[in-house]
Amino acid sequence: MIGIRGAESGDAPSIAAIYAPHVLTGTASFEIQPPDADAMRTRMADGDGLYPWLVATNGEPEGGVIGYAYARRFRERPAYRFVVETAIYMADVAQNQGAGRLLYEALIDTLRAQGFVHAIGAIALPNDASIRLHEAVGFRRTGVYREVGFKHGQWMDVGIWQCELNEPQVPPVEPRKFTDVGLVRG
Repeated sequence: MIGIRGAESGDAPSIAAIYAPHVLTGTASFEIQPPDADAMRTRMADGDGLYPWLVATNGEPEGGVIGYAYARRFRERPAYRFVVETAIYMADVAQNQGAGRLLYEALIDTLRAQGFVHAIGAIALPNDASIRLHEAVGFRRTGVYREVGFKHGQWMDVGIWQCELNEPQVPPVEPRKFTDVGLVRG
């Protein structure tokens, strides 16, 4: 059975190991060198309790991490603070088992409960599996940045998918911290 929980500092080595092949051989990430566990720990802490990092586990007693999803600041300017950018990465052994969808649904449910207005997913194209996952949890395609990343000897497009989390209010309500809301499912 798949478990979903908030990521902990001790998960950083597993998260780094899951991410490394996506960096080294894939095009889902535009990083060139995979970050180590310390760098991942820093990224997790950079959200200052506002942005969730979640992990999927294989349900074993040791709870081995098989994937992770997170939200981060969409843009630096204060007017963007009601919107997040999301990402998800799964270990190869967890592909096509439904764990990715469960994990991403939990992230979206949590972001809704926090009060964010929109989530943005940036997908290096082509990536049919990621597109299917994003659309399955409520994202819709809103645009494409043409030839914005160069990796593995080719120029890559990035598709933008957007998910409305909550109806925009005037004036907007400040999102609540993940540390206050916790993991929300369903």
